[in-house]
Amino acid sequence: MERPVERQSARRHPTVTVVIPALNEAKNLPHVLTDMPPVDEVVLVDGGSTDDTVEVARRLCPSIRIVQQTRRGKGNALACGFAAATGDIIVMIDADGSTDPGEIPRFTAALRAGADFAKGSRFAPGAGSSDITRLRRFGNRCLNQLVNVLFGTSFTDLCYGYNAFWADCLPIFRLDATTAARADGRKLWGDGFEIETMLNLRAARAQLRVSEVPSFEHRRIHGASNLNAATDGLRVLRTIAHEWPQRRGAVERSGRTPDVTVPGQSGPSDGQAGRAAADVEVVGGKVAGR
Repeated sequence: MERPVERQSARRHPTVTVVIPALNEAKNLPHVLTDMPPVDEVVLVDGGSTDDTVEVARRLCPSIRIVQQTRRGKGNALACGFAAATGDIIVMIDADGSTDPGEIPRFTAALRAGADFAKGSRFAPGAGSSDITRLRRFGNRCLNQLVNVLFGTSFTDLCYGYNAFWADCLPIFRLDATTAARADGRKLWGDGFEIETMLNLRAARAQLRVSEVPSFEHRRIHGASNLNAATDGLRVLRTIAHEWPQRRGAVERSGRTPDVTVPGQSGPSDGQAGRAAADVEVVGGKVAGR
């Protein structure tokens, strides 16, 4: 991918937009918004909350932009938030307190160092999770290994929602923020939790420079997650199957596999001839006190 001139000029002092999808997260937002480091824009995408999520957000952050999503599901909420973002860099975090806003500088530093896409990982050196169950960990590991084999990547975490990227990469992801909801109420593909996998795979297919950033996932503070390990796992598997044929054609045409920098991992081996050398210095390390 050719790096746009606009990005080169913005790299030293890029503007940053944080996108937060939210549905009935009024009790969690104080923990998220009060720990937010200085950023240029915060976009909260409301999924039709029946509590005072929007009011709490405006009280805590008067400059926050509120966007209503066009359909339902986390993927659609993110697509709507990305479309509304005005920053050079877009960061996606969760509203339930599981992702630490204090880690945002790690992600922006990786992008400023040369990455196109900074991918959070709970399994990179110095990372961790106090939330993931054994079943979800096992499923994530199996799906992750499958993707690494099929796509030629070296991801350590496929299904994690803490990511950041340069805004000029948005066309690559081809997300739909405008189509109306289906009459039968079913989600469009990419509207659910499979969105994280979709972003990762499309970044790989486009051969973006991907840098994994160590991240610690906390337990949700209040409420229950809408994620279902079985049904959402199947949607992730179907996403891999859907993206794979197009990915195969892209690799055959280019003869190149995507750059993926993993903290603590050495450079390409002799068996990886044809893969470009990674040139991204990852800002990471263990989170103190965790």
